[in-house]
Amino acid sequence: MLDALAGNLLTIVAFLGMLGLLVLVHELGHFLTAIRLGIKVDEFGFGYPPRMLVLFERKGVKYTLNWLPLGGFVRFSGDGEQVYGVGGLAAAAPWKKIVVLVAGPLMNLLLAIVIFIGLFLVRGVPTVLDGALISSVFPGTPAAAAEFRNGDVLVNLNGVPIRRDLDQIRTIAGENAGIPIPAVVERDGRQLTLTVVPGPWSYQDSSSAVGFGFSYGTNASLQPASLPAAISAGFFYTFDLLGRFIAGIGQMIGGLFGANEPPPGGVAGVVGIARGTGEIIQRDGLFGFWQWTALISLNLFLVNLLPIPALDGSHILFALLEVVRRGRKIPPEKEAMVHAVGFVMLMGLMVIITISDVAQWLSGAPVLGG
Repeated sequence: MLDALAGNLLTIVAFLGMLGLLVLVHELGHFLTAIRLGIKVDEFGFGYPPRMLVLFERKGVKYTLNWLPLGGFVRFSGDGEQVYGVGGLAAAAPWKKIVVLVAGPLMNLLLAIVIFIGLFLVRGVPTVLDGALISSVFPGTPAAAAEFRNGDVLVNLNGVPIRRDLDQIRTIAGENAGIPIPAVVERDGRQLTLTVVPGPWSYQDSSSAVGFGFSYGTNASLQPASLPAAISAGFFYTFDLLGRFIAGIGQMIGGLFGANEPPPGGVAGVVGIARGTGEIIQRDGLFGFWQWTALISLNLFLVNLLPIPALDGSHILFALLEVVRRGRKIPPEKEAMVHAVGFVMLMGLMVIITISDVAQWLSGAPVLGG
């Protein structure tokens, strides 16, 4: 009981710390850029209101400490008269609005890059090796029946060496449906030969008409890295992940319209991310937590740039329309209405996602798969 309580407390503290860092970095991007461009800012708050105290005031900006320790906020001159997000920017030139609004998501991107660079510097840069690393073996599947284990490295399948092209695993499964085939794995420094029968399987949100029932990825070892090598790897890895996220969003949108199969899994809300934080810490410790933080930060960068009402991307879209209209602004009341309606819809979606997260929690299903 005490262990579970301590684990839950650690999860809550880690999640709130991560959320606070991500929001604070985001708002710092807006704040520092606005100050640089000469846009009037009345307040930069650490945490969310109600206000605890004013730490100090400099050049007309109040720096405040607030009671809810969840990041921070920027209050531009004139905020309160319009929907939160662009109030004091209304009088600025469109290009200044765009730069200030983009700066917040860009800080989340920069944070992800910095975290990955730090991880590569401390842990080393992964070097890709032959074989496929099996990360999860799902229960009740052909892989489980063949006694594959998490951490096995698949080096040969049906007589075919597994190199760095992992698509061949799916190809071999499709060509041998219902047929027992040998699989050579490396486990604890020695090679074992297992017999597996590719076939249909399903587990929670994952399934396949013909497959094995394990998740797998690149087999890599960590090699010590110099600072330049860590910086290069950090940039490359971040933008590789970003490309995958964009492809995933495209697949998700295509799935909504029936153009393709929706991606496995679902969208996690605050509860799901909090639970995922706890699972990551339990499984991978401090390094896993920082990698998780970088992934969430990268997601925030991408999502905030989407033209979704009430998010930065929507405000950027209105600024771009102002440019196209040669300086003629969209009537403020119409823009405010769009953002207000969008905010209500966004909150409604968050409620639905939260209900789904809680239902998954009560069912005992893990956030990060089997």
